Amino acid sequence: MALRALNYLELESRLDRSGIGTAADQQRAALERTDVEVATSPWRGGDLSTGLRSALSGHGLFAEYDVAHCNIVGPGSLAVARHAKRHDVPLILHTHVTREDFAESFRGSTTVAPALGRYLKWFYSQADLVLCPSEYTKRVLESYPVDAPIRPMTNGVDVEALAGFDDLRGEYRERYDLDGTVVFLVGNVFERKGLSTFCRVAEATPYDFAWFGPYDTGPHASKAVRRWTSNPPENVTFTGWIDDIRGAYGAGDVYLFPTKNENQGIAVLEAMACGKAVVLRDIPVFEEFYTDGHDCLKCETEAEFVDAVECLAADDDLRNRLGENARETAMEHSLDRVGERLAETYREVREAKRTGRPLDIGE
Repeated sequence: MALRALNYLELESRLDRSGIGTAADQQRAALERTDVEVATSPWRGGDLSTGLRSALSGHGLFAEYDVAHCNIVGPGSLAVARHAKRHDVPLILHTHVTREDFAESFRGSTTVAPALGRYLKWFYSQADLVLCPSEYTKRVLESYPVDAPIRPMTNGVDVEALAGFDDLRGEYRERYDLDGTVVFLVGNVFERKGLSTFCRVAEATPYDFAWFGPYDTGPHASKAVRRWTSNPPENVTFTGWIDDIRGAYGAGDVYLFPTKNENQGIAVLEAMACGKAVVLRDIPVFEEFYTDGHDCLKCETEAEFVDAVECLAADDDLRNRLGENARETAMEHSLDRVGERLAETYREVREAKRTGRPLDIGE
């Protein structure tokens, strides 16, 4: 039976440089491989202004769809959620934001995080199903507690979009004056992602370090971000936004990600899909996906991070073996698999809503 699903990312144009934006893009790319018809705007006519004119003329604000799937927690998504509840439309809310991973992101975010947690508990509890990227995130939501069925589902990795990354190696290394073994990270520059550790490991080693991703030096930036990006160690480059993310994976050799909290970490999967040796902080979310010594190295202290970087820089065989195993791990998160699971989830939620039967939230 044909199914039309709303896959909505509020503030989409402002989130194109974020992990949330990447996750939504990957959902849609995955669904293109299925028979689900995807709408990306909830508003009749395709945008809010047209929808408002439609509402004023008596034709309604919202478009028609069989399932509503929202990827963020703002007022537009709240309006979609309330409309879905009023009109008995199956509602899926996707957890890309938690109280825990919001802390240490922007100036004041740690202070705001407890209030955000109370809002998220209420918001996510409206759903017929909450999707989240990991078992770890499911446990976090259950601790709030969120009063809705919760199902983990990987964000996946778009392997095809990374094709040709190695062809960009020379161009991006020359552009950012990188040489030898390059230790790198991809993503927005936040203290939560291990900024201070990344820089202190760089200070303790002789290699070039590059952080590929945007950073804010304005009033929203944290003290740590302003400090490190304005006066970085001599061997650290903060590139800011880059046009082609493949260039980052082409230029780098060892992916160092000392993050303090993640719901999954799409960039880790991207680095693994490119066959890079990965060094991670040993935090709970990574336990369910990656194995120390097989497809990554896991560390707890800065001294361990330094040792891991030194070891990988000196041992080509180890670096290559970890990279090959990492590539195999990434293939388990292919968009083909994500698309199949997401399409099936849409149908399950619609059928459960239609029949009134409880939703099976098992894997």
